[in-house]
Amino acid sequence: MVADLIALDDASRIWIYQADRHLEDAERYEMQAHIHQFLGSWTAHSAELKAYGNLFHSRFLTIFADETQAAASGCSIDKSVHFVEQLGAHYQVDFFNRMLFSYFDEQEHVQTVDRAGLQEAHKSGQIHAETLVFDHLVKSKGQFLTEWVKPLQDSWLKRFV
Repeated sequence: MVADLIALDDASRIWIYQADRHLEDAERYEMQAHIHQFLGSWTAHSAELKAYGNLFHSRFLTIFADETQAAASGCSIDKSVHFVEQLGAHYQVDFFNRMLFSYFDEQEHVQTVDRAGLQEAHKSGQIHAETLVFDHLVKSKGQFLTEWVKPLQDSWLKRFV
């Protein structure tokens, strides 16, 4: 069952998949329809999952599962990963490169770099302790709303600069 994000419990689990490139508007609209369709039929051991999914900042595919009525099982999580793999293959987007890091530049645009790029951006002064970065290690809706975007100095990413 697809629900609005606001309707989900703050403890709802989240999975964040970062695209390796900016998603164009037409792609995002099509992908959103696929996400909605998938989540509308997403189940765990035949129990309907209360879920939400979206694409944030034209780059981050997020899936939330409210486990207050049914818990996401290993099989249901595998189904969601397979769905994201298929979506990425169809649109030629890699959602599984965990060595890409994103931050807001001074114009508030999302920039994505690899580890060397992050270090170079820090060395050149493009990013600094107060630069807002995306922390994809958040585990719940509540954390997503309060801790997904944070200053570099408060993020695990600071160890790379």
